[in-house]
Amino acid sequence: MGDRLTQLQDAVDQLAQQFVACIHYINRHHNLETLGPGDQIRDVKQEPDQQEVDPHPTNVFKASQVELAQDLITKEQQIELLISMLPGLDNSEQDQERNIKELEEELRIAEAQRQEAIKEREDTMAKLDTVIRSIRRP
Repeated sequence: MGDRLTQLQDAVDQLAQQFVACIHYINRHHNLETLGPGDQIRDVKQEPDQQEVDPHPTNVFKASQVELAQDLITKEQQIELLISMLPGLDNSEQDQERNIKELEEELRIAEAQRQEAIKEREDTMAKLDTVIRSIRRP
């Protein structure tokens, strides 16, 4: 799994895809109805086997709309959760700077320990080399 920003970007991309899928479904499966007395349903000439709209029964269409809306809400809540987990949202700039300085100090200490371990290894290798050279072959 990627870092939090990557997860957030993936979730936003998925939400955008869900929006497009919702619009496509609604555009493809709505009933051809007029909204006002001056409205007309346009007559589009298409191939005989192709329909511009494939209306679903009203109850199926409404249930699908509710399900699509719930999916959008769920994805939005997942995005909110990922945003809340991002570092720094509850910290002031001074807190973040203090945390960075603490981490830098820990890094300096770890580097000093690493250098000490390298020196100890070199000393041990030198002693071992001396012992090996002092052994006489029969």
